[in-house]
Amino acid sequence: MPTVTANGLEIAYDVHGAGPPLILLHGATSVGREDFAAQIPLLSRGFLVHVPDARGHGGTRWDVRQGFRYDWLVDDVEAFADALGLATFHVIGFSMGAMTALQLAARRPERLRTAVIVGITTQREPRLSVARHLMDPVRIDRDDHAFRGVLERRHDAGQGEGAWRRLLPAIAGDVAAQPLLTPRDLRRIELPVLVVCGDRDPFVPVDHAWGMQRQLPDGRLFVAPECGHEVTARKPALFNEAIGGFYRSTERVARERAGRTAGSTWLDDPAEVAK
Repeated sequence: MPTVTANGLEIAYDVHGAGPPLILLHGATSVGREDFAAQIPLLSRGFLVHVPDARGHGGTRWDVRQGFRYDWLVDDVEAFADALGLATFHVIGFSMGAMTALQLAARRPERLRTAVIVGITTQREPRLSVARHLMDPVRIDRDDHAFRGVLERRHDAGQGEGAWRRLLPAIAGDVAAQPLLTPRDLRRIELPVLVVCGDRDPFVPVDHAWGMQRQLPDGRLFVAPECGHEVTARKPALFNEAIGGFYRSTERVARERAGRTAGSTWLDDPAEVAK
């Protein structure tokens, strides 16, 4: 993977396709090439897709004993975009990446053309309780050897053997402490935003997603049926169709936000979205 120096880190990332810039932000404990495996081939037909590893994840080395905070992740994304010369860009965030994208949208809405927010709530619970359970290294070592193997594969090479055992409680600790976005914060996000959740997501009750969408000036909502947290992986065809429609419907606004007068932000053939 190539790397770029940004915010004091060597951020590892993949890049695909050509077109308007799009940054994909993965979930906690994961990496983007896995969270968005079903979207990257499609998105790269219409966008220049950047897929960075968050600090402490994958190839972006960071010792979480020095701290782990969501506002640092926001700083990292903005510095990453600056290092690549992206004045404005589209963003899709999943879970932890969705909170990063949402906080960036609240802080610097002028940097974003559109945002897709998948699997996050602005409320503390039930997100914190679920995170503490799932991100317990003792439980994983004892009961979930398959997940332990996934974590080792994702992170040992870049972070050092066993570093995930420090990463997971650091993430859960930040979920417990991070300031919550308020309705006033959400109302400042004056750009097209698609809020996505599964109807069985343990982190995000549907009414939380609906309430968040209602407070966004240009918010839309997509609820994936019979789906838990990992909408991008568990319902890829439905999700891809939803974002295809979102990008087509927001193309004019996105060009205006980018200061562009020509060009497309999505596929010329809408039928491609369903493939």
